[in-house]
Amino acid sequence: MQFQYIGNMEEEKVVRALAALGQPHRLKVYRALVVAGERGLTPGTISEALASPAATLSFHLKELVGAGLVTQERAGRHLIYRADYSFMNALLGYLTDHCCEGSRCGDASTAARS
Repeated sequence: MQFQYIGNMEEEKVVRALAALGQPHRLKVYRALVVAGERGLTPGTISEALASPAATLSFHLKELVGAGLVTQERAGRHLIYRADYSFMNALLGYLTDHCCEGSRCGDASTAARS
C-alpha cells in the first residue's frame, strides 16, 4: 500500500495512526505485534506478556485496528491480531519521503546513533 499525496484524506490516516501510537500502552502492544510477525498474537497472549487487563487491552486493540495499524482475524474461537506491515511501511515512507530534501540524511542519522 502506497500513500497517494492527494487531499487531506491521507493526512488524516497518518494523524490517526500516529495518535494511536502516541499512547504508551498502545505503542507497547503494537511493538509486541511487530515482533510476533505474521503469526500474530491472541489477546490472551498479549495480556499476559504485558500484564494488561483484558478490558483495557481490548480498548487499545480496537484503537490500533481502527487506525489501520493492526488487523484482526478469527481463527476458530480465537482472535488473532497482526501488525499490518504494508500500512506500517507506507506510514514510514510518508514520514520520510522528502527527508532532507533528497540528500542522504539517513547516513548521517545512522552515524549519529553509532
